[in-house]
Amino acid sequence: MLAICIIASFIFGSRAVSFQDLVDGLIYQNSNSYGANVVHKRISRTIFSVLCGAALGVSGALMQAVTRNPIADPSILGVNTGASLFVVCGIAFFNISTAHQYIWMALIGAVLTAIFVFGISYLGRGGATPLKLVLAGAATSAILSSLVVAIMIPRANVMDEFRFWQVGSVGAANENAIMLFLPFFIIGTVLGVLSTSALNALALGDEIAKGLGVRTGTLRIVAAFAAVLLCGAATALAGPIGFVGLLSTHVIRLVLGPDMRFIIPMSAVTGAIILTISDVLGRVIGSPGELEVGVVTAFIGAPILILLARKAKVQSL
Repeated sequence: MLAICIIASFIFGSRAVSFQDLVDGLIYQNSNSYGANVVHKRISRTIFSVLCGAALGVSGALMQAVTRNPIADPSILGVNTGASLFVVCGIAFFNISTAHQYIWMALIGAVLTAIFVFGISYLGRGGATPLKLVLAGAATSAILSSLVVAIMIPRANVMDEFRFWQVGSVGAANENAIMLFLPFFIIGTVLGVLSTSALNALALGDEIAKGLGVRTGTLRIVAAFAAVLLCGAATALAGPIGFVGLLSTHVIRLVLGPDMRFIIPMSAVTGAIILTISDVLGRVIGSPGELEVGVVTAFIGAPILILLARKAKVQSL
């Protein structure tokens, strides 16, 4: 399925190309064919959508495992909004403009937001229950969204630069963005894969996990750091794209079961499929322009989130 989505990303768009153009664009880089040049221009976009979707898929799986919450997701827990706030602050107050600056500002915002949401959810009786985490994330996201608007409204230049990023798109990806994103993707994915066995133990409960020799506190810090690293880097370069981590993880659970050794790597593949096909749909539906991928994933993900929330068994306050 991923291979089909990649081929579709090369072929379909505001201008569809033939299979021969696809071959010429991938093999003969100096081809004079217009279709081949179109394919060549779509290579970076396709690679970035695959990497970004994989990062969001792994991030969602890790957040669900760490919080033991079946509807946890970077967008639901407010991490995306925290990254957005720091990016808009960087644009407004520090005049940031490069992808490198976007990444570091987004990572700082994502980390601080994750710490804040986890911190306030631990207050009161029962600790951080799944429902308290979602409520804390929703409240934090609402507050940070208001701050984003408050910073943008009096600054027209910031609004113009920020509004296109905020929708979520992979259209501006290039080779430099991919190379900048790759180290964060590798580190976060490797940490996630190395944590899979311990996360399986954590799913049995903290007491049982400790009895099996798992350092639950260290595990949560490492896994959460990997999730925020993946989500923050993807958000910095593509904007706050929601629901990919939620959808990919639940699809894999339905197919392969609850074993994190399968969920983490296969959530990467499924996330890449979801984001890549959403990008293709956005280009086809919005032709001759394009509909940003963040809008497409929201249209797909919101109804599914409502369905999951109705069926999920979460602890009460």
